[in-house]
Amino acid sequence: MITSRSGPPRAATGLFWAIGIGLAWLLSLVGLLFVGSDDLAVPSIVVAILGRTLLQTGLFIVGHDAMHGSLLPMAPRLNDRIGTLALQVYACLPWERCRSNHHSHHLAPGTLADPDFHGLQAAHPLAWYERFMVGYLARGQMGWLLVSWSAIALFCSLHSPTAWRDVLLFCTLPLLLSSLQLFLFGTYLPHRAGAGTANPHHASSLAMPVWLSFVACFHFGYHWEHHEHPEQPWFRLPAQRRLDTADQR
Repeated sequence: MITSRSGPPRAATGLFWAIGIGLAWLLSLVGLLFVGSDDLAVPSIVVAILGRTLLQTGLFIVGHDAMHGSLLPMAPRLNDRIGTLALQVYACLPWERCRSNHHSHHLAPGTLADPDFHGLQAAHPLAWYERFMVGYLARGQMGWLLVSWSAIALFCSLHSPTAWRDVLLFCTLPLLLSSLQLFLFGTYLPHRAGAGTANPHHASSLAMPVWLSFVACFHFGYHWEHHEHPEQPWFRLPAQRRLDTADQR
């Protein structure tokens, strides 16, 4: 269990973000499937896909904070239930397996004991991405995803001739892009060769302004800060980064 060194976060803020991300994800999906891609211009479809990708990533970030117990630190059972739900909605991911893998990552980052690590820091990003996906998305999860997408498409096909295409555009594609987003900003760039390999976390932070860090991956790019202060929820990482930068001066 990773313990806190800076006191518990404000639980109400984390819960507010979790509810907001979840509702935005659900309402955007229902709205887009109801409208259908035929009634949307190409630029609108692109914006919708990117927006859905960010919200999809947000679901994983909610589950990620729950893995660290920082979503609702004063209510651990509810914390775990919300985390379980977030990971299930994200990609039918199993809570216990994901939490165990992630804590192993924090205990030995950038080593052969790290399930997120390729084994070679200079490995090609595509090979590393494959290794990353195999560690989290097994055949069982793929089966459940296909069943879920098919059920949604069949239901929507009752009123929409483009239901299957819409599910691919607004469900499948955002999940794929989200997995790339999480891998790129949360694993590969912070832990690749030459990225902070001299520190115990084998991690570095990406030099981004706060607004870009949020859009890129909910501040997951402030990765050294996350490893140094794993008890901090994602929305407090910018403030933690400012404090740590000030302390190092």
